[in-house]
Amino acid sequence: MTAVDERGMAKYIEQFEPPEGVKAELLRGVIVMMASPDIVHNMIVAEVQDQIPRLRWSRLQTQDVDILDETSEPVPDLVVVARDLLPSSGRGLPCQLITMVVEVVSKSSVHQDYVVKRSIYAAGRIPAYLILDPIMAHCVLLTKPAGQGEDADYLSQEIIKFGDQVPLEALGLELDTSEFGTFPDVRPHRYP
Repeated sequence: MTAVDERGMAKYIEQFEPPEGVKAELLRGVIVMMASPDIVHNMIVAEVQDQIPRLRWSRLQTQDVDILDETSEPVPDLVVVARDLLPSSGRGLPCQLITMVVEVVSKSSVHQDYVVKRSIYAAGRIPAYLILDPIMAHCVLLTKPAGQGEDADYLSQEIIKFGDQVPLEALGLELDTSEFGTFPDVRPHRYP
């Protein structure tokens, strides 16, 4: 973490052991904890991971990401890094090595995934951020990060319905979303 962390939150979260079945991440100085994900969520992550070739890409689940100049250490559902760039060890993966992050929206993570993490990943200059939303049955592909801090954003946004192909130019492939499940009986939200 290179940003000034006046409250020592980065150090605290490095030493913090959340209870079993709970994920903790640092988002702009706030520790956010979430319960274990739903089966729909986990199956979507597995479907994406299976479509990204292992020979070229490292596909890491629940990997801490170190965002330069941010008091943030998000833990995306999936991080994609070129195999030749992956460090041999370490807890926090430097954002400048990452090609794409993936977040699967849950009932309780809508605001974090669509607003907070969008800005954080853009500030870290991560080339592609893919939001997979089983509530709305669509994907949101964000590319071309620009800006700094809380004003950072992605200049390009493409919304693709589940069932269609998602063009992942950063990875040189198209993602098949036809097997992605949805959450039944969940009220739609207002994002993106």
